[in-house]
Amino acid sequence: MSEQWWRNAAIYQVYPRSFADANGDGIGDLAGVRARLSYLAELGVDAVWFNPWYPSPMADGGYDVADYRDVDPLFGTLQDAEKLIAEAAGHGIRTVVDVVPNHVSDRHPWFRAALAAAPGSPERELFHFREGRGAHGELPPNNWKSEFGGCPWTRVEDGQWYLHLFAAAQPDLNWDHPLVRREHEEILRFWFDRGAAGVRIDSAGLLAKDPALPDLVDGADPHPYLDRDDLHDIYRSWRAIADSYEHPRVLIGEIWVPDTERFARYLRPDEMHTAFNFDFLARPWDAAQLRASIDATLAAHAPVGAPATWVLCNHDVTRTVTRYGRADTRFDFSAKTFGTPTDLALGLRRARAAALLTLALPGSLYLYQGEELGLPEVEDLPLDRLQDPMHFRSGGTDPGRDGCRVPLPWSGQEQPFGFSPDGAKEPWLPQPADWSHLTVAAQSADPESILALYRTGIRLRRELRGEFGWLPDAPDGVLAFRRGDTRCLVNLSAPPLPLDGEVLLASGPLTDGLLPADTAVWLR
Repeated sequence: MSEQWWRNAAIYQVYPRSFADANGDGIGDLAGVRARLSYLAELGVDAVWFNPWYPSPMADGGYDVADYRDVDPLFGTLQDAEKLIAEAAGHGIRTVVDVVPNHVSDRHPWFRAALAAAPGSPERELFHFREGRGAHGELPPNNWKSEFGGCPWTRVEDGQWYLHLFAAAQPDLNWDHPLVRREHEEILRFWFDRGAAGVRIDSAGLLAKDPALPDLVDGADPHPYLDRDDLHDIYRSWRAIADSYEHPRVLIGEIWVPDTERFARYLRPDEMHTAFNFDFLARPWDAAQLRASIDATLAAHAPVGAPATWVLCNHDVTRTVTRYGRADTRFDFSAKTFGTPTDLALGLRRARAAALLTLALPGSLYLYQGEELGLPEVEDLPLDRLQDPMHFRSGGTDPGRDGCRVPLPWSGQEQPFGFSPDGAKEPWLPQPADWSHLTVAAQSADPESILALYRTGIRLRRELRGEFGWLPDAPDGVLAFRRGDTRCLVNLSAPPLPLDGEVLLASGPLTDGLLPADTAVWLR
């Protein structure tokens, strides 16, 4: 692939604790990933993005980082990470590591020093410590809300409060401080020097805060902590570091910004290379809605010359098979509740069609582990096994994100389905007893499986290099577009469609040469 491999790459997301367990402790590790690299190579992906593998108390699945320059013993050692990066490269697979710049763990040396220091000390200037409101400082400094629900302020013993936009164990860093900026530039160099091809930037739109930390007023412009203009200088400095390498490294942003014009600012030629397209992921299974999202996405990326990205699911989102099997097929964190009725057979048909849709669109594709197996959300996990802070901070009303993080099934008829070696501890989250038909081994033996569909689709996708254009006169409920000499038709809700041309790949059975609803096809 060229130096601009990221423009049309298929990138696979590995959630390390749930991918493969080599040492038998019930938790996935880097040795497990190394043992499964041939699987990723056969799938045909160009790169792998790893969720955080750093030392962490795991208050939020590793997104509470205590040391950015090492690997948590749960997953292995720094040497294991270096071997993994090198061995993946031997399979033609690049490695993207997660960086978490908005906050650190409350066990990070900086924050421990800040707690030990007095109010107004230099140690506290690395974070957002403030006096409280009220007669005795007993009220939080402002009215902001945590991304996980509840108050984003925690009071310490001397009476001051510190800001955490996520869990209390994740204090926010003060990005106005030069030491914070310098430290993260060195973290980038640390991983780039070890062969990482790029970084995925967690919560990339939240780093900069209004220094006054004012109350949040509906419609406030600029927002006191989301998508502030100060962010762009940070990412320009990161881009200069990424471009300084002989093989330039890639910056990939997690940016939840609904305004497409402001979203595109992060993708200017001297800032990030790509960013996740959450608008597409959040849309329902509806032709008009998805077409509008595709049009808006391509239009936003065109002026800055950046490639679009397409993603159906990740470690924070209800699995595609489950989401598309519901009456409400959009994704919204606020809509997640226990006990939502789901038709998994319908969801699987739609997920297969969505796979061909996203594989055919121009730009890069992100594939969350297990999506290629058609795994459903696990919605009956024992309450005493749940770990996600979103569940606990909601008072138990939000099921949280553990249901999409259940360990992968590789082979066999019963748990742990090859995730761990024989005689291992039970997986950290239990797998459903009826997953034997979803294992990699079972699906590898079935040419009609969704795994076979993804393997073929990723291989054929490399030939889709032509310009994108909508085909005229598509019926309502149908998406129809061209990529060079290949046509992609997705029937979301119309009567069966007659087909004209050679069928390259179909997401499901074609009846009498017709394309039924909830089915996609590539034609030449």
